[in-house]
Amino acid sequence: MVVYVDTSAMLAILHAEDTNHAKAIETWLDLAQGEIDLVCNNYVLVEVFSLLQRRYGLEKARVLPERIVPLLEIEWIDEEFHADAVNSLLTANRRHLSLVDCSSFATMRRMQIETAFTFDEHFKEQGFKTVP
Repeated sequence: MVVYVDTSAMLAILHAEDTNHAKAIETWLDLAQGEIDLVCNNYVLVEVFSLLQRRYGLEKARVLPERIVPLLEIEWIDEEFHADAVNSLLTANRRHLSLVDCSSFATMRRMQIETAFTFDEHFKEQGFKTVP
């Protein structure tokens, strides 16, 4: 099984005061210990690192490449893939849908991933299964 790991899940794992922290830790441990491939794209990593650094400081952001990234398969966004994500965002014409979200949906579709570890309802709207 393959599960896509979203920004919201990583933030919840790494920030103890996040309302989803307990669920995120439990889910992360279950996924990481199972026979499950964990995937995300580089846009998600940029977003998570930036949010951690801005909200909580560089020390909190340092945990991402040290403890989370080694457990992930990273799908790198190229120029063509970026253009597709931008087109999807502009076509959707929704203010609260992000380019990173659209790149995640495109990554999941390209890799035929059906399930996302996320707390973002946009994934369900796009027809994906979500955990927890």
